[in-house]
Order: sequence, then C-alpha cells, then structure tokens
Amino acid sequence: MARADKQAAVAEITESFSGAAGAVLTEYRGLTVKELQDLRRSLGANASYAVVKNTLAKIAAKEAGIDGFDDLLTGPTAIAFIQGDVVEAAKGLRDFAKANPALVIKGGVLDGNLLDASEIAKLADLESREVLLGKLAGAMLASLSQAVYLLNAPLAQAARLAGALEAKAQEDPSILAGGAGTPAAAEETPAAEDAAAEEAPAAAEAAADEAAESTDA
Repeated sequence: MARADKQAAVAEITESFSGAAGAVLTEYRGLTVKELQDLRRSLGANASYAVVKNTLAKIAAKEAGIDGFDDLLTGPTAIAFIQGDVVEAAKGLRDFAKANPALVIKGGVLDGNLLDASEIAKLADLESREVLLGKLAGAMLASLSQAVYLLNAPLAQAARLAGALEAKAQEDPSILAGGAGTPAAAEETPAAEDAAAEEAPAAAEAAADEAAESTDA
C-alpha cells in the first residue's frame, strides 16, 4: 500500500474512532463474505463494520486518543463502529456470534474506556435504549397522572364549596355583605329590659286589686 493510501486509511479509521459512541473489536477468521454481509445488516443503520489492517488500526487508535488496543489488534480484525445505541449493537454482535462461532468478540471501547470481551457480553445483556425510554415514559406518565389527581382534587373541592356558598347567598344575600345570615333570637336589649321594668309595677298593682275584690266577696 502506497504511503498516501496508508495515510488516508489511518485518517478514515481515526475519524471512525472519534465519531463513534463505542467500538467493538472482533476476529472474523472463518466467516464467509455472505456471513460478513449478514453481520453488517444485523448491526443496523447505526453501526458500521469494517475490516482493518492491525498496523493501521493501532496508529489510528493512538491518534484518536485510545490506548491499550495493541494486544487486541492481532489476527484478522474487523471493528464495529457504533454511532447509535451501543447496547443494541452489542446485542447484534452477541447474537450473531452465538449463531456463527467463527466471530470472536475481543473487546472494545465505550466513551474512552476500554472493555474486555466479558464486559461487552454484560453490555449486551442490558436493556436497549428503546426499552429503557419506554419504561421511563411509563413511569413519568404514572407520576403525571398522580400529580394531576392531586392537583385536581383540591380544585374540585373548592368548586363544590363555591357552589354551596352561591346557593346560600341566594337564600340570604347578607352573606355577600359580610354578614353571617339571619341571626337567631338574640338576648333582650337594654330598651326591652326598661320596658319590662315599667310594666312590672302595673302588673303587681292589678294583681293586688284583684285579690282585694276576692276578699270582699
């Protein structure tokens, strides 16, 4: 490979490393061209699968700021560069490897952190982004429904209270003027007490005259 071609290949691999959310290194020894095509399709549109030369991939990884790949870059190597859901791509690789043992997952990198094969397998066992978002949306809807209920309950109570006050005001308009409605029978006022005091001697005198008349008879 000419020097210019090598530089272009390194630049392309470096860009793939830098633009990917994660990358998984695999050994594809024994896979046919058709099986490699099937693998690419299984990864979906958010991941690409590229066969690379180990020497060029080592240089590209270092230029992308990734260290520790040298031991993994041995044998026929292909790298899955993941631009979308890393979990979904890891599941695709795991499932394909189960059906095609010739594919060997050697390790990878996620957010700048190196992962070994066992960690890639654990990543594949996680729930996908769509499932997690669905659960999150369900939890948010449940919380929202509870919040709406809590907010609506006092409003409904306030509406019922307002309706009761309106009905009461129609019966007794003094409520709207700040009164407490028609009062119950109140205690006698001082004027009433004076009138009763004036009437008491007259009542006593009448009673005495009636008693005297009874005695004469």
